[in-house]
Amino acid sequence: MNSRLMARIPNGWILLACIGLLALNLRGPFVAVAPVVDIMQVDLGFSPVMLGVLTSIPVLCFSLSAPLASLAARKFGAEFAVTLTILGVLAGVILRSACGPLLVVLGTVLIGLAITIGNIAVPLIIRRDFSPLRQGTAMGIYTAALNIGSFLTSMVTAPLAEVAGWRAALASVGILAVVAIAFWMIAVGPRSALVPSDAVVPGGQEHAAVKGSGWITAGLTAGFAGQACSYYAVTAWLPSYLNDELGMSASEAGAGSSIFQILAIVGGLGVPFAAKYFSTTTAAVTLGLLWTAVPAGLLLAPELWWLWSTCGGIAQGGGITLIFIAIIRLARDQASAGRMSATVQGVGYCFGAVAPPLVGWVHDVSGSWTPALLVILASVLTFFICTTLSVRLVPKGR
Repeated sequence: MNSRLMARIPNGWILLACIGLLALNLRGPFVAVAPVVDIMQVDLGFSPVMLGVLTSIPVLCFSLSAPLASLAARKFGAEFAVTLTILGVLAGVILRSACGPLLVVLGTVLIGLAITIGNIAVPLIIRRDFSPLRQGTAMGIYTAALNIGSFLTSMVTAPLAEVAGWRAALASVGILAVVAIAFWMIAVGPRSALVPSDAVVPGGQEHAAVKGSGWITAGLTAGFAGQACSYYAVTAWLPSYLNDELGMSASEAGAGSSIFQILAIVGGLGVPFAAKYFSTTTAAVTLGLLWTAVPAGLLLAPELWWLWSTCGGIAQGGGITLIFIAIIRLARDQASAGRMSATVQGVGYCFGAVAPPLVGWVHDVSGSWTPALLVILASVLTFFICTTLSVRLVPKGR
């Protein structure tokens, strides 16, 4: 990470800033659709089913294209992979804001594919370029920035759409991509950013092979699947639950559910800090209990929804951070880290994409939120048990 313009700034700080700017672009572009979905439906003539597919496309891309994204990160180099991510997001945002339903779908697909590359590349960069003592902190900053991007985008899109229309509101997300690519070019130099290189595999710390690594990968995959199911289900249906069960207005329910999103920052930054003093098993158990409080609390004491949203927000931000820290520290080398990350994310996000329609279907069939919350409880317990069993071999402070 060399730059004449930033010669006096420590390289680690520059890299952290780049990771933060990149992360702002990895969730906001598809979260931006939800606040303007009704306006888009009227303008484009989309059916409710088509709107559901539109919001699920990025998550499906995370799942289906994860192996190809891992291959791209290994073959073209981490720096070029980040460039592909940012430029792909920018192109997708522009295409999605152009005229016509087809371009909206194509732009959304392009955004999903680009973000998938970033999902794979960032953990590899952190593993390669940060010392073991700082990897957890870097991953926590990355996770926190993901949620900051989601929160800011969801808060700004609707008011901007009222003033300038939904196309301009969705296109405005591209500003973050422009800032990110400009900073990335300065930080790594145009040649590293724009010319592919086989630079990802050789770097990073080499570890001895972990005994039972296949079972650990399977456990982390199941844990990530439980995390993704729980996150996307709660994100999709918490506002509706608050409206139906507590009589909140749409705006009140939306503001209430934002607690679940923004407090992920606490979990993302808190897990690396806690890992300095406690074992990863302790962190996994704590996060599992916090996650369990969401469906159990909504079932038993719905009037305390704000408390359960707070617990869930911390848990969902910390959960993804803990799993990626485990991948970084347990993988033998960069190649195996890339393969493990692709497997965990590919399978996990597949379940995440299925969760919202499944929970919605259970609610519609039963006519009650109780069975739907039991589905979420099952996914939460999957995260709790599988993650706790899988991270036992992650050493503290390694």
